[in-house]
Formats: sequence, structure tokens, C-alpha cells
Amino acid sequence: MEFRPILSAMLRNKTAPLLIAAQVALTLAIVCNALYIIRDRLATASRPSGADEANVSEIRFYPHRAISDVRGMQLRDIESIRAVPGVVAAAWTNQVPLGRSGWSVGPVVVSPDQQTSPVTNAGQYFTPESIIDTFGLTLVDGRDFQPGDYIESDPAQDRNQASVVIVTRTMAERLWPGEASVLGKPVYLGGPDNPPVEVIGVVDRLQTPWANLGEAAEYSLILPVRYLDPFTRYSVRTEPGRHEQVMAEVEKVLLANSSDRVLLGRRTLAEARDQRYAGERMMAGLLIAVTVFLLLITASGIVGMASLWVNQRRKQIGVRRAIGARRADILRYFLLENLMITTAGIAAGIALAVGLNNFLVSTMDLPRLPVFYLGVTTVAMWVLGLLAVLGPAWRAAAVPPAIATRTA
Repeated sequence: MEFRPILSAMLRNKTAPLLIAAQVALTLAIVCNALYIIRDRLATASRPSGADEANVSEIRFYPHRAISDVRGMQLRDIESIRAVPGVVAAAWTNQVPLGRSGWSVGPVVVSPDQQTSPVTNAGQYFTPESIIDTFGLTLVDGRDFQPGDYIESDPAQDRNQASVVIVTRTMAERLWPGEASVLGKPVYLGGPDNPPVEVIGVVDRLQTPWANLGEAAEYSLILPVRYLDPFTRYSVRTEPGRHEQVMAEVEKVLLANSSDRVLLGRRTLAEARDQRYAGERMMAGLLIAVTVFLLLITASGIVGMASLWVNQRRKQIGVRRAIGARRADILRYFLLENLMITTAGIAAGIALAVGLNNFLVSTMDLPRLPVFYLGVTTVAMWVLGLLAVLGPAWRAAAVPPAIATRTA
């Protein structure tokens, strides 16, 4: 089967092929970028936080009148929490991973002469206990805090600064690229004008409360600070499978400890993840629906147009059958015709997809579209086009030669 006769026939009636090619181009451009955004959003939403999310909960209280002894309240609360059966570890913390609100510090520099830093903002965790034990983090280098490392800071009276810090692996690699170990390195939190603190440990992962896009989500540090704030947030790790029972008891004993505060709420880190990434999942769902809808519309358009061509050329098909064309020849004709139209649409669609991706890169901070997605979408459009035209082409091949002897 030669391309020239098919192309000549299409050029005599350009409207229908052009419409199909345009539909294929638009579908490819949108579907290709939609699939990439879906993958990017779902991959972002599934990033591990570093914590034992299913078994770690936060419980928060707010004072409705002044707390006279904040330190004593924190110590009593922690002792009461740890006495609850099923509690593995507990700590006062100023924030939790994926919590969507918290403390940050920046820039983080490694030299008194350094004015700029690749880490412009880092999540800043405070605790007077072991966050590593409480969150279930993995310590990959160095040590956890020891009793002599902890300091107290009263926001109403002072701004005491810890002398040691634990950082994440990603943050260490960003600040000291190529270093085998960063233990003992000085780091300046908030710029070179502040006193340095010494890195004594590195954890594998600890996401920020905001779970930023890219590697910035792993820019976190831990300081051994008892922050004397009457607003109270405790992080509690429970035995697997006992979360609801244990946390209900923890809530009960904490409310019994003091009547000067109200419960703001409690949730697991898994629930915090669901809340943090609700928007990403909703966007992915909408894009999946749009992708399926576009593919169905494109397929139905090809089927409808091919069926129309078959009806318009029934006499032509019958004549060809009468002079010796086989069913396979007729079938091949329509399939090749569709392949040519689809290929033209794919060529235009690839250019349109790249242009759309450039726009999304500049507006949504997405990485460049990998060639793999263009290849997959191209194959999908070819297969979709061939499957969509197969039914009408099969009906065309079944037209009997006798049709050629009939009058219009």
C-alpha cells in the first residue's frame, strides 16, 4: 500500500483529517503533561518523613489562664505519659513533621565569612527529650543528645542558644558536599553573626512541618532546648496497633494533670500526612479524570470520523473490491490512513507538549518533562488511534463487491 494515493485522497478533503490531527495533538500535549504532574504529585505525597508515622501522635493543649510553673507542668506531663501502658517514648516538641506549621531558621552557613547559603531556610525542632527515640528516627552518624547538652529557654526572659545540633543527611550533604563526616563541624544558624553550634549527629531523614517541594523538605535540624512555652505539644510513640487505646488514656491523664488548659486536638503523623497532601491527591484525581475524559473523547472522535468516511466511500470501496481488492487491502488502507493522520497529530502534539511543559516549569516549579513521557504518550496515541479505527475499518472491508453495481 503506497502513501501517495492515501495522502492525495486526504488532501482533497482536508477538514476531517485536520480536525482529527488537531485533536490528537491537543490530547497528547495535555495527557503527557498531566501524567507527569500526576506522577510528580503522587511521588511528593509518598515521600517518607523519617518518622514512625503510624505510631507517632501529637497532642496539643492551650492554656486558658496563666501557667505559673511551665517547667514543672512539662515534667509532670512527660512522667504521666510515660507511665501509660503502651507508650514507647514521649517528648515535648515545638513541631512535628508534616504538621504544616512550625519554626524555621535561615540562612544556615558553615563559616563566619559566608554570607549566602544553599540552605536558606531549615525546620528547627526543639526538645528537652530524645526526638530520635520519640519519632523513631534513624541516627546514621554521631550520637543523640546527652543530659549535659540540654538548655532551658524562657521566651519571656531570655534567648538562650544551644551549643550542639543534630542535622539531617540531606542538609549535611548540601552544606558540606563531599565530606565523609560532618561531626564536629560548626554551623551558624541564622547567619554568620550568630554564635556557632557544633554538629554532633546526623539522622537519615526528618521532614520539615511544611514538607516543601524538592530536597528542601529534608532541611531540618534538632536543638536540645526545653522551651518554656505554656502552649503545649507532646509527641508520643505507641506500641504498634495500640494507638487509639493508648492515646485516649494519654489524653485522660493529661487533662487530669491540669485544669488550666484546653485540648486543641490529637492526631497521628499519618493523619497529618493525609491533611498535608490532600491538595496533591485531589489534583492528581482531577488530572486522572481529565486524562481519561480526553482519551475517550479522542477515541470517539476517531471512531465517528472513520465511520463517516466509510459511509461516504461505500461505492468506492465496492468498486475496489469488484476489481480485485481483498478485505485485507481495504482494512490496511483505513489503518494506514489513520496512522498517517495520527502521526501528523503526534508531531504537532510533541511540540505543543514541550511548550506547555516550559510554561508549567516557569509557573509551578516543575522539573523538565522527561523524554520517556513523550515516548509513552506517543505510543499510547498510536495504539489508541489504531484501536479506534479498527471497527469502522473492519466494516469497510466487509462491504460486498455488488455495491459497485448499485446506483446512488
